Amino acid sequence: MGKGGALSEGVLKKIILSYTYVAIWIFLSFTVIVYNKYILDRKMYNWPYPISLTMIHMGFCSSLAYFLVNVVKMVEPVQMTRDVYLKSVVPIGLLYSLSLWLSNSAYIYLSVSFIQMLKALMPVAVYSIGVMFKKESFKTQTMTNMLSISFGVAIAAYGEAQFNTFGVVLQLGAVCFEATRLVLIQILLTSKGITFNPITSLYYVAPCCLAFLSVPWMIVEFPKLRDTSSFHFDYFIFGTNSICAFLLNLAVFLLVGKTSALTMNVAGVVKDWLLIAFSWSVIKDTVTPINLFGYVIAFLGVGYYNHAKLQALKAKEAEKKAALPDDESGKLLEEREGEKSSRKAESDN
Repeated sequence: MGKGGALSEGVLKKIILSYTYVAIWIFLSFTVIVYNKYILDRKMYNWPYPISLTMIHMGFCSSLAYFLVNVVKMVEPVQMTRDVYLKSVVPIGLLYSLSLWLSNSAYIYLSVSFIQMLKALMPVAVYSIGVMFKKESFKTQTMTNMLSISFGVAIAAYGEAQFNTFGVVLQLGAVCFEATRLVLIQILLTSKGITFNPITSLYYVAPCCLAFLSVPWMIVEFPKLRDTSSFHFDYFIFGTNSICAFLLNLAVFLLVGKTSALTMNVAGVVKDWLLIAFSWSVIKDTVTPINLFGYVIAFLGVGYYNHAKLQALKAKEAEKKAALPDDESGKLLEEREGEKSSRKAESDN
């Protein structure tokens, strides 16, 4: 084959790998969501203890991350001072624990399909909190788009057949805590040059989550579990569920690292539609036409938001590329001026 054939083979391989990463992430994310719903729902496995389930995940992830970092030495730990850990990692761990607790609790009260519709509000929350913390600049056009997403979700909520106010409050709380966590990662970690991969992230953050969750667990769920003599820990169910949760963290790193954050957002939309279809066809959750109409409006708003983000990234890259030749030409002029000055000095001598 000629050069053109070799190039096309390379491009084809890259495309196949990208779609493979997307498929792995969608599969694991889909599995974790459905598995959590199965465990927590009173009509299925009937183990409605979201804090306990989240603590099992965090305990498993903490132990495995510790083993991979300190025993196997698969990855190097991040250089972390006690001050940075307490002021940066601990607040993020607190927000993450609250986000996981509330989002898992919502599965007891809401259908999988409706939860995915409510999650469409994530860009709205991230943008609003970003503006509040001055990490995003306020733009009327962007805010109008955020309002259109909110309007779509409101229509979807209006058409929800199994609407539960407490469940909606839980899920909206989870969205707010997660959005705040994402913004604080930029402020407390990224701005200081601290970056985590999924293993080091779990190594530092998961123990915090476990510690924070133990407080409400002792008050809310431990007394109930202590009085439930019929419960026996199912190692297969909770073991496989925890493995899926850990693998999902690795898949996020793989997807973003090998493709882009935008690819993950687009893949997330595909996953949401698959979950809505699965919830309707297999779990037999009711999905009304008003539900779908509202979600389509929100979906279009999220799609436009992702498109605008992509265009902004392309514009920044174009500016950087345009600035490089200017810098190089400026350096050349300075060198020539320097040469002229030295020659003049030599001739004067």
